[in-house]
Amino acid sequence: IVSWFELGGQPDAVAVSPNQRYAAIAIENERDEDLGNGEPPQAPAGYLTIVDLVGEPANWNLRQVSFDGVPGLFSDDAEPEYVAINEWNIAAVTLQENNHIALVHLPTGRIVNDFSAGTVDLEQVDNNENDLIELTASLSDIPREPDGITWISPLTMATADEGDLFGGSRGFSIFDLRGNVLYRAGNSLEHAVVRLGHYPEDRSENKGNEPENVTFGRFGKDRLLFVASERASLIFVYKLDRFGKRPQMLQVLPATVGPEGILAIPQRDLLIAAGEEDARGDGIRGSLTIYQRTGNNTYPTVHSADRADGTPIPWAALSGLALHPQDARTAYTIHDSFYQQSRIYKMDIPKSPAQITDEIVLRDASGVLRAVAPHMVNDDNTVNLDPEGIATRADGGFWIASEGNGTVGDPARPVRTLNLLLHVSDSGVIDEVVTLPASTNARQVRFGYEGVVSVGRGSTEKVYVAIQREWADDPARHVRIGEYETATGNWRFFYYPLDARESPNGGWVGLSEITALDDTTFAVVERDNQANTDARIKRIYRFSIDGLPRWPIRLRAPHRLSRC
Repeated sequence: IVSWFELGGQPDAVAVSPNQRYAAIAIENERDEDLGNGEPPQAPAGYLTIVDLVGEPANWNLRQVSFDGVPGLFSDDAEPEYVAINEWNIAAVTLQENNHIALVHLPTGRIVNDFSAGTVDLEQVDNNENDLIELTASLSDIPREPDGITWISPLTMATADEGDLFGGSRGFSIFDLRGNVLYRAGNSLEHAVVRLGHYPEDRSENKGNEPENVTFGRFGKDRLLFVASERASLIFVYKLDRFGKRPQMLQVLPATVGPEGILAIPQRDLLIAAGEEDARGDGIRGSLTIYQRTGNNTYPTVHSADRADGTPIPWAALSGLALHPQDARTAYTIHDSFYQQSRIYKMDIPKSPAQITDEIVLRDASGVLRAVAPHMVNDDNTVNLDPEGIATRADGGFWIASEGNGTVGDPARPVRTLNLLLHVSDSGVIDEVVTLPASTNARQVRFGYEGVVSVGRGSTEKVYVAIQREWADDPARHVRIGEYETATGNWRFFYYPLDARESPNGGWVGLSEITALDDTTFAVVERDNQANTDARIKRIYRFSIDGLPRWPIRLRAPHRLSRC
């Protein structure tokens, strides 16, 4: 440390001028959201600190710029959020809770202009947290409340309109020096994150995907704007024309959870994003992600087509995959219990990225599920399952493995739902519900079905299910593979041997998918429940049941498949 300075408040952002003559620090003095109604004004007021970077650091001079009296919702509590400096040494400062932007001439410390960030109207967005993604709502007069800001020319700036108090327009905007809006993103970011399976449904009643920050860089001949979406954990890359009026989305980059700060380094063709969320127990670590500009996009790998109303087919939390038995270009997938109204998605896989082209909503039209688990059926006969596996049948239709909920004998996690095997028609009607034998259900642990596959056809069809972890009285590190004969209704079981856990963070090892290589040979995904640097076991193994007698029998050690 060569020098230090008392700032007198809580800094939230810092910027250095292109000529390295000035630094500007936004001292937010953030409000206490639990104080009273949580709204400003709350003393002390925030301000901007200008640092004159002249001479040695010990000799640098600090100046304060007060925003008291600047028109806004709370003119005596500015709460400056973010700051960016252009080549004319003008600092653009967002006053987020005030929905305001101020321009400060750094050499003099004078506020040369300020203006409201304004409001937006949104159509076809989701504002209801009901475990469904429904792009049917309209929002009117929503304050932008910008967070991050960046200059894209000496005359124009872009803002990430995150929202904090009353607003959040779920997009970004481009302004000129007078505060005229040159571009507004509207609902385009919301639709993009839905199309890519990143939509944060549990933020629908708040601010949706929450664009947090923006930055700009000239990469060769391209003028690129980067927009970081905090809740969707994505970074959008836009190509700008010289006026900034027609941003063109070039690509979307995956980020670690909660991208907060982003930095473009054009001279090295790099972008760096800081992910602020850190929760080891949830498999999330705070991290820096470094992106390098190349000629090929590697993300996304899956996206969705539009519905008839022009909105993207909503999807996320995919938990199973199965190929069409006759058409290798078509696959089917499902979402798990994170969402209601369970459905099958049809996917066109030769395309790059693969495209979800249709959705098949499951319905209990015949009442077969209601007879077994009435709480899983809605009034309109749609169903709320926990689909963890899907299989296509040679005779048409599907098998879906719905994981049970609860553990026998555990008062903290009582059994609410059994593990269910559902025969579903091509149109999504549930034709049959199969339960495990009562003696097996009596051993249930909350880690149940995690995959399903069908082999054979007609009277020779057999369905195999993978159970994730050991159930009551099962041998240590051995989990069940179940075989169901559709013609007789008989079950038999095999014990599959798991690898010992290897993660320094502990955790457990289990199965998460099964597929058939032929009628008696199968591949499974074996994994630990760890992520990031704690992860160790993410493996594909092959095993055979050829010639094995009925349960109880332990499978031989599986053969490892080549890594992909």
